[in-house]
Amino acid sequence: MSALVAVSAGVASAEPGYPTFPPDQNQLPQLPSEPQLYDLLPIPVPDKDSWYDDPADLASYQPGQVVRSREVQTRVLGIPFPVYTKQLLYRSNDVHDNPIVTATTVIVPGIPWTGSPRPVVSFQEAIDSTDSACNPSHTLQTGTMKESALAIYWLAQGFALNVPDFDGKINTFNTYAEGKMVLDSLRAMKNDPALGLTDSGIALYGYSGGGSGSIRAAELRETYAPDVPLLGTSIGGTPGDLVGIAQYATQPQPGLAGTSSFTMWLGWASLAREYPEVFRPEELLTEEGQQLLKDFEHRCYATIALSGVYRPISAYFQPGKSLETSPEVLKVLRDNSLGHHIPDTPVLWWHGMWDELIPPSIVLPTVNSYWDRGADLRFYTVPLPEHLINAVTGWLPAVAWTSAVLRGLSPGPKFKADYRPLPAGFPGS
Repeated sequence: MSALVAVSAGVASAEPGYPTFPPDQNQLPQLPSEPQLYDLLPIPVPDKDSWYDDPADLASYQPGQVVRSREVQTRVLGIPFPVYTKQLLYRSNDVHDNPIVTATTVIVPGIPWTGSPRPVVSFQEAIDSTDSACNPSHTLQTGTMKESALAIYWLAQGFALNVPDFDGKINTFNTYAEGKMVLDSLRAMKNDPALGLTDSGIALYGYSGGGSGSIRAAELRETYAPDVPLLGTSIGGTPGDLVGIAQYATQPQPGLAGTSSFTMWLGWASLAREYPEVFRPEELLTEEGQQLLKDFEHRCYATIALSGVYRPISAYFQPGKSLETSPEVLKVLRDNSLGHHIPDTPVLWWHGMWDELIPPSIVLPTVNSYWDRGADLRFYTVPLPEHLINAVTGWLPAVAWTSAVLRGLSPGPKFKADYRPLPAGFPGS
């Protein structure tokens, strides 16, 4: 009961040092964080669960090698779901190629599959969080994984699901480490013979932050994990140019486009974990900005978004400081932007004609680069606006396409339908 009181109190009053804000900015009080709520549940959060601990001899493990495994109960909206679920802790590499461990959850439906090895959809959720309690290996057990209802449609066909914690225990964001963790999760799945998925064909799916992990895995497959048999990758709503999205989200934007402000707080808090020598808040942000950033360091996507919308990080830069005065930050963003490699397997990619979080203008140059460099690409602009709407409108053809390629059908001809109906410079275009 005392824990509940403590969480409730967090809504009404902020911790000492939590900033007050100008009247033209987001006036939400300091919100309780989702990990505080998860602490009240009987399933321990990863930080308090020894199953996630690194082995003493981590460096001796190969990428994709299983460290330990366990069977768990999957829940959807808190209700136990009748599937077999096994979690694997496995070795991968961070963005600097240092050894790390992270987890994946493999879900196998009770529907019989005959004639071939059971196909697998690797479902990369848009984790978009800064605390390991928000990762799907935990939220699938608590029933709070926000995209679980979408994943059911592959299970109903008899496909298995691989759902990796592809942001790792430290919760990185939009780096090539995500692609490594996705690919190594599939190696781990194949390395567990009891799952019966060693020879399965695999398709990747992800939207927004999930698309980030999926397409980076597709880009890295040929050089990092040629042993992983990808049949296709379907993504949408994913930024191509991280410098462009940072410049967009850093500055105040009018109307609904102003909700994009939270993505830069999320990006800064997460990238500082992979690049602590570059993302140094004491050198760029005011004291108030540093306090806000500290608050963002242990939250799931929902309260990060609510706390960060209409609160541009540029309002908290020290005098004379900006992204342009931080070349080392820009270099990290360029190094982790898409297009450093071209996928060697088929890709289906969609994006809304207007997206308040990730404008098409930040995506289409990467799409054009893929096309010009010979990618096996199918891209289309959805003639509907708004980021969340297109998470659903694009998901329907993504299910149909991935299901087809997993059944051995052709991925279809390449095409690029990248029309731009809005005038240049329109916010969110």
